[in-house]
Amino acid sequence: MLRRVEKIYGFTVRARDGDVGTVHDLYFDDESWAVRYFAVDTGSWLFGRRVLLLPTALEPPRWEEQVLPSALTREQVENSPDINLDKPVSRQQLVELHEYYGWPAYWAGSPLLGTVTVGVYPTVLAGAEAVEEEVQSEEGLTEKYRGDPNLRSTREVIGYHIQAQEGEIGHVEDFFVSEEDGVIRYILVDTRNWLPGRKVLVSPSWIEEIKWGPAKVYVDLTREQVKHSPEYDPSASISREYETELHRYYGQPGYWI
Repeated sequence: MLRRVEKIYGFTVRARDGDVGTVHDLYFDDESWAVRYFAVDTGSWLFGRRVLLLPTALEPPRWEEQVLPSALTREQVENSPDINLDKPVSRQQLVELHEYYGWPAYWAGSPLLGTVTVGVYPTVLAGAEAVEEEVQSEEGLTEKYRGDPNLRSTREVIGYHIQAQEGEIGHVEDFFVSEEDGVIRYILVDTRNWLPGRKVLVSPSWIEEIKWGPAKVYVDLTREQVKHSPEYDPSASISREYETELHRYYGQPGYWI
């Protein structure tokens, strides 16, 4: 099932021994489009501090209760490495976070899913060495570019303009993530400044790149294609029939094939 990301904001994250905060943001990899972290606002408990949790540290959501259970303890979360989420998250910070929890390093080829074992530590450390070279090579860049180049905040990208081949077609309103594998399958585009009252879905496979500077998402589509694409109905759930029609229209295979 596909879920709107904005509907997940505000979910309570519940550790084994009590609540640790609420979901503030989701961070995704703009190459694989997999959700890599949940950013949790700890509120008054840790004086407004925000922490990152891997999806595999969380259990299946209780949708009706709006709760995300976790096998972690409050003490584990409290003692986790402090990461300033008001700035781009560096790979070195992620290495420290993964070392602390014993999480696999996905950027070094480790699987995202599965049981974490001591054997993942060499992979994490190998990632740390790569980061040192990466940081040295970026000395001439601005602070904005020093974060992980592929890690994106959904809150940040919501509102970005969508740039088609001949011009803008709208802006990012939300994301749809698959409940089964945690991968973003569509961006919801509001075209009201171009085609009033119309919303369309864009698959990540049609996206060329995301640029933070101009705050734009570049798609390999024409405005004419988007204009005549199957319209998304916000009042209805996304059915496989609708997805099939959408992918057939653009001449692209569905991700489920």
